[in-house]
Amino acid sequence: MTTWIISDLHLCAQRPAVTQAFLHWLATDVAHAEALYILGDFFEVWVGDDVLDDAVHGAEFQPVVDALRRLSDSGVKLYFMHGNRDFLIGERFAQACDMQLLADPALIQPGEKRIVLSHGDALCTDDLAYQQFRTQVRSSQWQQAFLAQPLAARIAFAEQARSQSTQNKAMQPVDIMDVNPSAVVQLLREYDYPKVLLHGHTHRPDVHALSVDGHACERWVLGDWHDTAVVCRLDGNTIALVTLQLDE
Repeated sequence: MTTWIISDLHLCAQRPAVTQAFLHWLATDVAHAEALYILGDFFEVWVGDDVLDDAVHGAEFQPVVDALRRLSDSGVKLYFMHGNRDFLIGERFAQACDMQLLADPALIQPGEKRIVLSHGDALCTDDLAYQQFRTQVRSSQWQQAFLAQPLAARIAFAEQARSQSTQNKAMQPVDIMDVNPSAVVQLLREYDYPKVLLHGHTHRPDVHALSVDGHACERWVLGDWHDTAVVCRLDGNTIALVTLQLDE
């Protein structure tokens, strides 16, 4: 049975073609799979599960929720890991999709391979300003205070934060926004040298061979979704990066 692992779709109303491509992919390639793992940044922004109740924004997300629920009802197991764009996805959204929330990182063992999954942003430790922001917004105190605000205020905050993030990225060296090698090694040691560390976030799909304390490991990076998407396919002990053409 096939397991698919994806990340960084950044679904939003401004890119309806990506949403339609994703829904088509679910109904075709994923329909008979064993499992689907989504490693964060599924949505461009998520300001709380109550957005599903909003007449405008809820309608934007409902087709995705409905498609995931149909997939789960058909027997495909669904798993979700938070990204830096959608860390406020909660149990209500997960229940609506019949999806299991995963901690970051998480260890899976398909076949004989041990694979550590991560969104990847926690590994970008050279970006000190982002790591400070990440610590702040992942705290339960900050999230409770934020979710207590009116939906309109949360949406406005998210739009401002996204704009600021775009400006900051344009001013920073590219390597600062990539993973830190020492952080990668630390994670691989923590999980007793798994064969594969698989993550997204950086939008730099590739396979990197590593030697950690004499152990052969690999770092696999997923791609974001635009005209193409680079995803991971697991079939037993076989693992591969697959490029999907989204503009057909």
